This record gives sequence, C-alpha cells and structure tokens, in this order.
Amino acid sequence: MKPSQEFLEQGIPQQNLKRASCTTVITLAYQSLGVVYGDLGTSPLYVYKTAFSGKLSLHENDEEIYGVLSFIFWTFTLIALFKYIFIVMSADDNGEGGTFAIYSLLCRHARLSILPNQQATDEKLSAYGTDGPADTWQSSALKTLFKKHPRPRNVLLIFVLLGTCMAIGDGVLTPSISVLSAVSGVQLKIKELHENYVVLISCVILVGLFSIQHHGTHRVAFMFAPIVTTWLLCIGSIGVYNIFKWNPHIINALSPVYMLKFFRSTGIPGWVSLGGVVLSITGVETMFADLGHFTSLSIKVAFTCLVYPSLILAYMGEAAFLSKHHEDIQRSFYKAIPEPVFWPVFIVATFAAIVGSQAVISATFSIVSQCCALNCFPAVKIVHTSSKIYGQIYIPEVNWILMCLCLAVTIGLRDTNMMGHAYGLAVTTVMFVTTCLMALVMIIVWKRRLIYVVAFLVFFGSVELLYISACVYKVPEGGWIPLVLSLIFMAIMYIWNYGTMKKHDFDVENKVSMNRIVALGPSLGMVRVPGIGLVYSNLVTGVPAIFGHFVTNLPAFHQVLVFVCVKSVQVPHVNENERLLISRMGLKEYSMFRCIVRYGYKDLQQENYDFENRLVSEILQFVETEEESAPRPTTEECVGDSDIEVLHASGHSRKKSNHKENTERSSHDFRVTESGIEHPDNFLLKDESLQILKAKESGVAYIVGHSYAKAKKSSSILKKFTINVVFAFLSKNCREPEVVLNVPHTSLLEVGMIYYV
Repeated sequence: MKPSQEFLEQGIPQQNLKRASCTTVITLAYQSLGVVYGDLGTSPLYVYKTAFSGKLSLHENDEEIYGVLSFIFWTFTLIALFKYIFIVMSADDNGEGGTFAIYSLLCRHARLSILPNQQATDEKLSAYGTDGPADTWQSSALKTLFKKHPRPRNVLLIFVLLGTCMAIGDGVLTPSISVLSAVSGVQLKIKELHENYVVLISCVILVGLFSIQHHGTHRVAFMFAPIVTTWLLCIGSIGVYNIFKWNPHIINALSPVYMLKFFRSTGIPGWVSLGGVVLSITGVETMFADLGHFTSLSIKVAFTCLVYPSLILAYMGEAAFLSKHHEDIQRSFYKAIPEPVFWPVFIVATFAAIVGSQAVISATFSIVSQCCALNCFPAVKIVHTSSKIYGQIYIPEVNWILMCLCLAVTIGLRDTNMMGHAYGLAVTTVMFVTTCLMALVMIIVWKRRLIYVVAFLVFFGSVELLYISACVYKVPEGGWIPLVLSLIFMAIMYIWNYGTMKKHDFDVENKVSMNRIVALGPSLGMVRVPGIGLVYSNLVTGVPAIFGHFVTNLPAFHQVLVFVCVKSVQVPHVNENERLLISRMGLKEYSMFRCIVRYGYKDLQQENYDFENRLVSEILQFVETEEESAPRPTTEECVGDSDIEVLHASGHSRKKSNHKENTERSSHDFRVTESGIEHPDNFLLKDESLQILKAKESGVAYIVGHSYAKAKKSSSILKKFTINVVFAFLSKNCREPEVVLNVPHTSLLEVGMIYYV
C-alpha cells in the first residue's frame, strides 16, 4: 500500500497528502511528541501524589500501591490505547479531530443544520462525504428524532458545548499543575526555598511559555520534540532501574485482580483516590483535538512506539520505589530519581512540564477556531503559522486570556493536589462527552449494529462515570474551578450562538423583494452610478434589509451590483475550485448577481489572492457560459425569495453537452493577475461582459452592514439582559466584519442598522 493511501484511510484530505511518504510520517510523529504528548508525558509528576493525598493510607502489604498501579495500567491501556488510538481516532472529520469535529460529522450525516444559510448545493462539496452504508433502523430513528424535534438538537448542542468548555478549562489547568509540579521538586535539594519563590518561578516560566506561542506550532514542535523524547526515555529508563532495584515483583500489579483487592481493602477512601488515578490519562483528549495539526497515523506511531511503553515503565518504577519508601509519598517522583542524575532529570522535567502545556494550548486554539466558524464564539484574530500544515494556528486574544487565567490559578491555589482535583473533573467530563458522541457516530455515520454501540457506551461510559463520581467528591477542594470556567465559557458560546441566530432570523424575515427595489426607483429618483458594488449580506436568497435601508436613504447604487454572502459550511475545508458560487438576481437588465463564498470551519476567511479580480473573473465566466436558451424570468419570478437557478460554481458551468466545448474554453480564458484580469484578444466578449469590465475599471466599493441587535420591548427581562447587555458587549469587543473579511478601508462603506430581535 502506498503511503498516500494509508493517509487517506485515516481521513486526511487527498490534496494535502499527494507527497506523503514514510519520511513524512516519521517527521510528523517526531513533531507530535513536542506538541501532542507533552501533557500526557508529564503526568507521572503528580499522579501518585494526588492519588494518596486524601485519607488513603499505606499498609505493610502494599495492596494500596499495587491497586493504584493496576488502576493506572488498565485505565491507560483501555482509555488511551483502545478507546482513543484504535477507535476515536477513526472518527476524524476529513483529518480534523476534537469535540466539534465529531459534532460536525454528526450534523452532516443526520442533516442537523447548526449553521444558517445551508443549501442543498453544499452537500455536493467533495469534503461533505455523507456516502456510506445504507441506513439501519437505528440510524433512521435517530435522524428522524433530531429532524422532527428541536429540543434534542438543542440538548445535543449544549452537551457538545459542555465538553468543549471543559477542554478549554484543560488549557488553563494543565500549564499550572505541570509547571508548578516540576518546579516544586527543587525544594528537595534546597529545603530553605520558600513556597512563594516556587510560585514566582512557575509564573515566570508560564509567562515565557505563552510569549513564544506566536512563533507557531511548527517551530515550537521542533524546539520541544527533543525535550519530550529525552524526557520519555529518561523516565522509562529510571522506571526500569527502580523496578529491578526495589521490587521486581511489582509486575504482578498489572493483574486486574489487584483492583478488586484495592476496593475491598480501602472502601470509600480508595474510591475517592481514583480522582488522582485519572490524571494518568490527562492529555488523551488533546491528543485527539490536535489531530488537525498532524495526521492520525503519525500520532498513532508516536504513541505505540514510544509514549505508551515509556509511561507504563515510569509508573511501575515509581510504584516499586513507593513499596519500600511509604514515607516519601508526597515527593515520590523526585525521590525515586537516582542521586547522580537528579539535577539533569530535574532540568529535563522542568522543560517537559513547559512542553506539556503546549499540547492543550494548541488544542485550545483549534477548538476556539472551530467555535468561531460554527457561530459559537465571537470573532477573534486567527493566524495560520505554517504554510505546509494547514491546521497550525495561533490566536492572540485566547493566548493572553489563557495566560492570565493560568497565573490566577497558580497564585491562587499554590497546591498541586487542589489543582489535580480540578484537573481530573475537567478531563473526565470531556472523555464522557466524547464517548457519548462516539456512540452516535457509530449509529448514524458508521451504521454499526446496536449491540456493539451499547457495549462501547456501557463499557467505556461506566469507567468514565466511575472516575467522574470520584472527582465530583472533590468539588469543594478545587473541583469547582473547571465548573466555574466551563459555565462562563458556555454562557459566552450559547449567548453568541443565540444572538447570531436571532439576527439571521431578522434578516430572513425582513428581506426585501426585487420587485420592491425596482418599484422604488422612480419614486426615489434612484440612479445607477459607475463601478461595481459588493454588498455583504448573511443571506443566500433575497435582498437583505440592510440594502433596502441603504437605498431608501441614499437612492443610488452601482452599475453592477453583487450581493456577497460569506458563510461557513459544516466541513473542515472547501477546495478552491468549489469556493465561489455565482447566480444571477432578477432580469439581465438589472446587472445584479449573487456570490456565495463558502469556507470550512478550519479555513482562514481572509483570502491571499486579489478577491476583486477573482470575483469579477468568475462573474465573467458565468455571463459568458450562461445558457442562451434559458427562459428569461418574468417579473413575478424575480422576487427576492427566488433567485435564478445557480448556473456557475467557481469555473464549472452547468451546461448541456452541446455547449461543453465553449464552457471548457471559457473557463481558461480569464486569468487573475496582479495587474487585473487577462483574456485573449481574439475572444469575443458579450456586451454584458464588456459592461462589467468597464464597471471594474471605474472602481469597486464594499458595502458592509453594521447591525446592532436589540431586544424588542415586549421581550422578557432575561432576553433583554442577554441581547442588550451580554451580546452587545461581546459584539463590541470582537473583530469587526470588515476586518475578518479583509476589506480595504479605502473602498469601505458601512451601513448602520438596528435589529429588533
């Protein structure tokens, strides 16, 4: 099998992997160590310490140590290896991972439209990919349930937002606990060092970590990958040393029998200690969320070949040391390091803790980017930091907010045990959300038999609910932190989604018919001025209310008018040749067109090419290849709700076979260059095309609506507070539409309007 085929089987887009090879896989696997596995790799710093921080005491027979190790081994094997590596990684959305990627996959297959303006033509995108096995009665029943009843759809959205917000909470807690755990080890050698200095050093390291994020994941990965590789080899080697030196029989703890003995001998304290055990798998969810930065195959190779064996050996070695040194439980990791190599390992541990934070920071950037595209988060600046790997991004606003929250947690708690309690609840909640979504994927997307889905849900769901119950017990001791953070982020996301959908509903209800625009002409003295006007709108049909407001107050618009709708589609990426969708609005005499610009939720909505020339060339191709024999619409057919059928989609004309030759020639006649649009001199243009080119020479104006949402006077107090206060605050502090769309200020014309929703 060719390497490219292997990549394609993992769901990676074909256009990004034509040159994929074994070298590419190994290189990406190496890079993934620095970005994906830093969090998972630094867990040994605090797992045993947190697990034994409660009322769980050690006895001479070491059943507690053997039991905790057995839980760590089987939890790590079942959740990290079997669930995530073998199952969840296969549920990628065209190579993208994370909670929202699974949700988007479900929405496409179950026809759940969480985004406005979705059209039947969107399903013809190459990345849409809803083909598969025939529906089973289970998948049909679920699709019907979601289609007919809005409440299950809302519950599913809130459930997804909960998992997403808990994952963002990981981005706050991971840097704090990782760095503070590593730095606190220095107190073993410098006993007079006050706790305040440890916290201060940790804060300085955190500030430095967040300050280098703008360099991008690609550069950070190459800086950090050697550190994580060295760290994993170190803890694996030290683990082997401790096993042979202190207790070779610790290997018996890998038997699941010791888990039963552990519960029987410890009871409730043993159950509570599971909140610390679950910290051994922190980072597996970010491993899936970071999938878009690398490839599924590269992540699997790195995990199975290096990460998994090194961490299992490290946990076994620390347990072997603890079986002979019960008194060192709160410093067991550093105490277990042989004296001659303590300082080198301490330095590597500190750097590894910094790297561990990188995984969740990168994952948080990916999550927020997806939320913005799916109308669940205010618009923020998204910077693509790699020209080779598309998913690697940096978000300045999110980066600095995370830094401030990390510093607040570090300074406020100062205790890794309390951080561990908070961390465990966030991690287990995200895992449970992923398990439930995976069960839906198995039914709706994979069309698996119900017995397999129930087995998956019951087995992994029960394990994760067991850990969640243990973490909930620790809510008063720090577990409240992720709950508060998640509620804040959930409120922001839900209110933004609610306000955005209400504004769209207003647009749909108040769109203007083409007849009305034409009828207003004589009464207002409306004139057509030279040039091309690009009217940005959120509608895919009809004339937006913002344009009616504009011509009522300023009765003049451009000779050629193009209504541009920039929208997101529920796919990660949209190919360039599928980006633009051109249609005509009204009669030919009106010279009005509609251009729908489609982006995936991972695409950057700021084009590098000259958008004006690209758009005009597409319109010219549409005009030149337009069906001559197509029936001219009557005035009644030109109402804004019914545009003429789309005849052109980014260079591909829908024509009859006898016009195929002319279409193919035309699609290559217009070329976008730096100086403008070129076409052969011997090509005879239509009069309308010549008018469009003449209008282009006169200039292009961008008309962008600046709408403000306000609740109606009859609305409830809660709705008024939500729209007039919270949504208004978010709207004022997010990026403006013209900035997001990269509109040149010299050609910008803003039209203000209040939306009463």
